[in-house]
Amino acid sequence: MGETGGRVTAVSRNGDYSFTKPNRDSVTLVAGFGVEGDVHAGATVKHRFRMRKDPSQPNLRQVHLIHEELFEEVRGSGFEVAAGELGENVTTRGVDLLGLPVGTRLRLGAEAVVEVTGLRNPCAQIDGFRKGLLKEVVGKGADGRAVFRTGVMSVVVSGGVVRPGDPVTVELPNGPHRPLEIV
Repeated sequence: MGETGGRVTAVSRNGDYSFTKPNRDSVTLVAGFGVEGDVHAGATVKHRFRMRKDPSQPNLRQVHLIHEELFEEVRGSGFEVAAGELGENVTTRGVDLLGLPVGTRLRLGAEAVVEVTGLRNPCAQIDGFRKGLLKEVVGKGADGRAVFRTGVMSVVVSGGVVRPGDPVTVELPNGPHRPLEIV
């Protein structure tokens, strides 16, 4: 069994291509598909840029999770950001999402389970939303490489309803820790 590391603070979805996603009372995750009623749901890739390159590739970005703590960090630099505004489906608190290895499973509430596939790559749309925010959410590591802080992407392993207040249980994969990379 895993450790209960935190909780869901908001859930969001949007049926249209839009940078932000409205908050909802609940979202329904569907195994192998994503968030029911969300434009990025599907077994194959739904990100517009990736669809132009190869529309048949598997969708490793079915559910986007972001840690609420990021909003507090950027607020310190004068940026006001709320849940759903960076396009995430699930906003969490108390889980070090960026430090998880590839293959980590997150149980969201009673039934839903997602498997972390990698990092979300922040794009220029972030500066369209709040000018200057992109450089706040992309840092530099000690080794000089870019550090992407805009959450993680995942696929749905087990479906279920997810609501604000639900616990998040972290189940680490067996084997060596494989750090997250952009998917």
